[in-house]
Amino acid sequence: MDLTQALTGVSGILVTPFDESGDVAPECLAPIIDRALTAGLHLPVVNGNTGEFYALTTDEACLMVREVTAMVGSRAPVIAGVGRGIRDACRLAKASADAGAAALMIHQPPDPFVSPRGISDYLQAICDASGGLPMMLYLRNDAIGTGAIADLCSLPGVKGVKWATPNPMKLAAAKAAANPDIIWVGGLAEVWAPVFYAVGARGFTSGLVNVWPERTLEIHAALEAGRTADALALIDGMKVFEDIRAEEMGGTNVTAVKSALQLLGSDCGPTRPPSAWPLTERQMANLKSFVSTAKLRELANS
Repeated sequence: MDLTQALTGVSGILVTPFDESGDVAPECLAPIIDRALTAGLHLPVVNGNTGEFYALTTDEACLMVREVTAMVGSRAPVIAGVGRGIRDACRLAKASADAGAAALMIHQPPDPFVSPRGISDYLQAICDASGGLPMMLYLRNDAIGTGAIADLCSLPGVKGVKWATPNPMKLAAAKAAANPDIIWVGGLAEVWAPVFYAVGARGFTSGLVNVWPERTLEIHAALEAGRTADALALIDGMKVFEDIRAEEMGGTNVTAVKSALQLLGSDCGPTRPPSAWPLTERQMANLKSFVSTAKLRELANS
């Protein structure tokens, strides 16, 4: 599968495992990656937000991209998250290219004084550092406006946008204003995927893929076939999981994924602060009910 085709599929945002000492333990991802790829995952993503990117050191992020690309091998293209200050971003971009990543996902800079033209310089420097790897812009704040988004999409090397704001009409406006070759990917996981598909997005990101990749790929297949009602029914069966992830201002997003993995026997350790850990008793009870109802243990062991 080439990169363009993969980007219109499921971008599976992998967790970052930690061992008992709190150090990264990428080897724990092997069975998770194998199961996801067997289910049909199109695009494994390392160093994304479900991978606790901002809780990792740059050395750890470099290690993760080397290990994940090696585990995936030739089975699928890997996209690597890149961000932070310009020097760290460029270092990680080069490490990702050296490791064999197919493309970079550029985290939107959280700097309080970021400017659209500053982002342009940022992207150009990252592109140069990677030797020209294709770039996906990870847009979590659309306040820069339609014109600025279109301008960023016109930069050399920009392949697409992962749209992670709950504003589908702004996505539609940006898509209409930008280079028609840009790929627009739903960046708010399964629950928002039908809405984004309705305004022209293709594919979506997923953290559920770590836990229940078969359901994620079923949802994607339904949307690609235009079976929106089927997709909505499939989403309804996993929505409680996403509801837990959305609690505490999103602070349980990764906590729910890693807690579910522990319940399934694929312990990837806790999350790092400022993420919430562990789940509350109520949240854990809801998660256990979800795991039982969905028969996730049986699926994981099949």
